[in-house]
Amino acid sequence: MAVDIFIPYWGDPEYMKETVQSVLQQDNPDWLLTVVDDAYPDPEIKNFMAGISDPRVKYIRKEVNAGITENYRSCVELATEDIMVILGCDDVLMPNYVDVITQAHAQFPDAAIIQPGVRVIDGQGRPTPTLVDVVKQKVVRPRGGGMQILAGEAIASNLMHGDWLYWPSLAFRTEKIREVEFRDGFPIIQDLALVMDMIYRGAQLLVVPAVCFSYRRHSNSASSSKLIDGSRFDGERSYFAVAAAQARELGWKKAERSARLRLTSRAHALSLLPKAALRRDAAGFMALARHSIGS
Repeated sequence: MAVDIFIPYWGDPEYMKETVQSVLQQDNPDWLLTVVDDAYPDPEIKNFMAGISDPRVKYIRKEVNAGITENYRSCVELATEDIMVILGCDDVLMPNYVDVITQAHAQFPDAAIIQPGVRVIDGQGRPTPTLVDVVKQKVVRPRGGGMQILAGEAIASNLMHGDWLYWPSLAFRTEKIREVEFRDGFPIIQDLALVMDMIYRGAQLLVVPAVCFSYRRHSNSASSSKLIDGSRFDGERSYFAVAAAQARELGWKKAERSARLRLTSRAHALSLLPKAALRRDAAGFMALARHSIGS
């Protein structure tokens, strides 16, 4: 069984090259790589991919830019293997990634989502745990050692309290991710929305402690660029209302309450208020304040 790895590409060519190389350098050769180029204007990656002769590697370039949500959909449609990954074009697989995922799937074949161990790196590739990541991994993430299967209202409530998952590191059972759809209108939080839709349908999440993925945090990422102006949080607030309604339909009162409170999301916005004030961004400051204390 090969791991079907997809990279929906739009971004820095140098980061992208490092990402592709990290796939090529896997200890386990049982993988397929498909790059779906969303018509990025610089042809550097097109030329770079043309120089790779590995038969496991495929490059597809869209004629026009379709946007990240549509590119995610393209990746899911193209998958041919039982397990698929939608890898960020600035993240890095550690050499043991495919081994960790295939072994986890073999041990827990019913798990629809696999979250392996992750380390956080900066723009230069240096390990750099941020306050956000400390909260994710030490406060919000469920406690327990070894592999864990999480499902139902407990994990739904936990993720509504705080999203501690690392989207580009996740591996999915292809048949399960195809049971849901990427939601339009949530370009920044669409990853959590899709995972939650799977969990509301009964999907199991497998947590694997083995560290095999480097998640890059840098100021040029789409999510980072929308923090200070508050636009990211507008989308989060709208999504949490949708998630609360889904939980209410299932009778999951704890999950509904967590979605309405959105505590760590509020705390995150509150922590950014001083930075918005220093930048004299009045609109951003008010948007952050509204998310922090509003209903």
